[in-house]
Amino acid sequence: MKRVVLSLVMFASVLAVSAQPRAIGGRLNYGVEVSYQHGFGEANMLQLDLGIPFFNGIQLSGVYDWIFPISSWKEEGSWNWYAGVGGSLGMYGYSKSSAFFVGAAGMIGVEYNFKFPLQLSLDFRPAVGPAFGRDEAGNSWSRFNVDGLLPWWNIGLGIRYKF
Repeated sequence: MKRVVLSLVMFASVLAVSAQPRAIGGRLNYGVEVSYQHGFGEANMLQLDLGIPFFNGIQLSGVYDWIFPISSWKEEGSWNWYAGVGGSLGMYGYSKSSAFFVGAAGMIGVEYNFKFPLQLSLDFRPAVGPAFGRDEAGNSWSRFNVDGLLPWWNIGLGIRYKF
């Protein structure tokens, strides 16, 4: 009986997850990122981005966004703006120095969804938090890290396939 109930719960969760709108693609800013969006109804989404900032490290960001339709723009597709909060962590290194950072991230952006399954977005995602590392001489350091706080530094262009 337990196996039947567990199987029904797993089947229902697979159906619930597959019924949600999703998008996968890329995001270009001060590096290259693989981007995944998972919708929770019409008004919320989770965006996960895994990227290579400055092509010398790796960064993972996750942001929970609230979506607000822009109904006054009459186009063939649909326009939305979104804002959210989340977190970011990563590592980077130059020659013999390296660092690890973790922080809180915020995001604000606008997206256009074509009538066919393609989405374009333009957003700003800064992150703030501590960073820890070693310099080229091997000395440890720590500081408060501000990643992408200047708008021109962290504006991202997203191109995603919706499924």
